[in-house]
Amino acid sequence: MAFDTHMRRGHPIVFSLIIFFSIIELAISAWLTSRFNSHRNYFSSAEQDRTRFLLFTSLWTIVGSALYMVFFFVSPSSVITSVASHIFFLVLTWIFWTAGAASITAALGGGLNCRTQVVFVYCGQLNALEGFAWVVWILVTLAILVVIVRGIQAARRGDGMRGPLVGV
Repeated sequence: MAFDTHMRRGHPIVFSLIIFFSIIELAISAWLTSRFNSHRNYFSSAEQDRTRFLLFTSLWTIVGSALYMVFFFVSPSSVITSVASHIFFLVLTWIFWTAGAASITAALGGGLNCRTQVVFVYCGQLNALEGFAWVVWILVTLAILVVIVRGIQAARRGDGMRGPLVGV
């Protein structure tokens, strides 16, 4: 049952990190979206659209992760905190972050050298947007792996995927 203790400690830590970096991503993408809307100085509509998608993805992640943290503390044995529910939320979130991080990386050509480029107006902010998108992607990927391991353990115990993430 040592893994239960690690899950009880680790779940809030991992979800707090996901929320923290998503808030940073939200701030950057909201600022860029505001600038693009006000000044129309984006390099291409793809850059603008991908920034907006990362704004949505950040908001999705913050709200969803916060709800999962609350339910994890309030009712650790509910359907919402089950392995299947976590897998569903995290995989959907992972798809969003994969699409967002990969698309902004493609739009920026893999990253910008702010000393040499003259095309992109907000070079540093766009680099930060790309970097933090990949950071959240890594955190969500690690969370998925842990939940999959926990799901395998629950299935072997006979609880199935509807079983709780931690023992009650």
